[in-house]
Amino acid sequence: MYRILNLSIVGIVIASMLFAFYYLEAVLSLEPCPLCIVDRAILVVIATLCLIAFIHNSNGVMRWIYTSVASLFALIGVAVAARHIWLQGLPPEQVPECGSDLTYMLDVFPLGDVIKRILTRSGECAEVSWKFLGMTIPQQTLLLFIVLIILIVVAHVQSKSAKI
Repeated sequence: MYRILNLSIVGIVIASMLFAFYYLEAVLSLEPCPLCIVDRAILVVIATLCLIAFIHNSNGVMRWIYTSVASLFALIGVAVAARHIWLQGLPPEQVPECGSDLTYMLDVFPLGDVIKRILTRSGECAEVSWKFLGMTIPQQTLLLFIVLIILIVVAHVQSKSAKI
């Protein structure tokens, strides 16, 4: 069950990324904001960890490490999505100033400064550009991270109960 759930997580992330690239960007012509790009990077890290966990199929300490690190990144994703939702809920006069283009920031500033600028000066992320079932993209992303955390934890718990 551990391996199946890890592979399922990889599949969910791939499906989510394909949806973002092919539908949101190609069909609807929506450009991802900096916080959306951060969410995507976090999803790639989670999928990579779960793919490694699937291939390695370890026991003991390594399984704890895979679960802990993947859960940590999913929690970071929850925090980024929550920040994004908060920005979208602000009145227009309280929205922070827009930051520089992400490509420019990555070329000019150290990574730590880029992350700080994205989290503090991301006024362009306050725009609601698309909804599905009444949920904005960040709300859907938050839900995705919560589902991933649940699956990561269930995979670990199932692997423990299978040994007993």
